Amino acid sequence: MKMTQEFDSLMEKLKTQRDEIKLKIHLGSMEVRQEFEDAENTWQNVKLKASEITDDAVETSEEYVGKAKVVGEELKEAYNRITQRLSK
Repeated sequence: MKMTQEFDSLMEKLKTQRDEIKLKIHLGSMEVRQEFEDAENTWQNVKLKASEITDDAVETSEEYVGKAKVVGEELKEAYNRITQRLSK
């Protein structure tokens, strides 16, 4: 699978996970809300990178895609932590 396809798949999973968290966040503590707000900033960053990666007019290197994927994986971990806290 090409790196861009892997990144697209990661983006779709992040969007789904983000939507599920947003539905549960009102039940969470202030600490969870703050972590989610921090994750939201990262989400906006990843979305921007994703739009650049998928824009055929913009030249993106494998290194750039790789770095964006790393940030996406970090966001995924943050979403997992938030989800775990919300399900306690």
